[in-house]
Amino acid sequence: MQATDSEPVGICGPIGPTEQLPLVAQIVNDLEIDVRAGHFWGMDEWYVEGKEVDVTHPLSFAKADLDLCFNRIDKKLRMPDSNIRFLTADGLEDYSRSYDQIECLVMQGGQGEVKHWAFNDPPKREGSYLEEAPSPEVYRKQGARVVDLHPMTVIQNARTSGGGVVQNVPSQAITVGPVETWKSGKVSIWHPGWHDNPFGMRLTTLMISLGVADTAVPMSLLADHPNVHFHFYRGGIGVCEAEMH
Repeated sequence: MQATDSEPVGICGPIGPTEQLPLVAQIVNDLEIDVRAGHFWGMDEWYVEGKEVDVTHPLSFAKADLDLCFNRIDKKLRMPDSNIRFLTADGLEDYSRSYDQIECLVMQGGQGEVKHWAFNDPPKREGSYLEEAPSPEVYRKQGARVVDLHPMTVIQNARTSGGGVVQNVPSQAITVGPVETWKSGKVSIWHPGWHDNPFGMRLTTLMISLGVADTAVPMSLLADHPNVHFHFYRGGIGVCEAEMH
C-alpha cells in the first residue's frame, strides 16, 4: 500500500462489474492489507430531483460500494469514512479539488455501449454542436458535473442493473470528468465482454492505439492520456461476424 498520512494516495473506482467488489474486501482481509491511509473516489452516482440519490435507493452506487466492499473490510484495516468520497450535487467543487490534494494512482473504469467511461457520454448534438461535435480540447475541459444521460446508457443500465425496467433508471447522473481523469496517474479499463459489444471494444482499442480522438466516441479521448491500460477477459472478446441466432 503506497498511501501514508503524509503522502495520501487513492483510487477512483466504478460500481461495476459488481462481482469484483466482495473479492476486493476478501483479498484485503485474507492478506491483512492495511488500507487505513488509503483514499477512494466514487466515479459516478444517479441524480434525481436536484440531488444525488441516497443510499436507500436500490440503484445507489454508494450503497453498492459500501454493502459489497467497504463494509466487508475488517475495521482494523479499513480507511475511515472521511477518506471515501462519493459524488454529491453540492460537493462537486470539493470533490474535484481533492484530486489536487491527494494523488489518484489509478482511475478504474469500464466502457459502456455508448463508448463512455464513467458517465462521460457523447455530447448532445444541439445548439452550437448541431452540425459538428465539440473538439476533444473542449470536451476535456469538463470536470465533475451533472449530466443528461444518453438513451443508450439508460437502456444499458436497465439491462444490467434495473431488471429491464427502463423507466426506473434515472435519466441524469453525477460523474467524474476528464479534468479529474487527466489528474490520475493511470486509467485502467476493464472489458469483461458484456458491458460493450465485440465491435465497440475493438473500435476504441484501435482509436486509442492510433491516437484518434473523437468526442462522438468519448473513450477515444483517452488516446491523449499518457497512461491507459485496457484489460480484456479473453472469453468475452467475441467476434464481429453477422449471424442469426
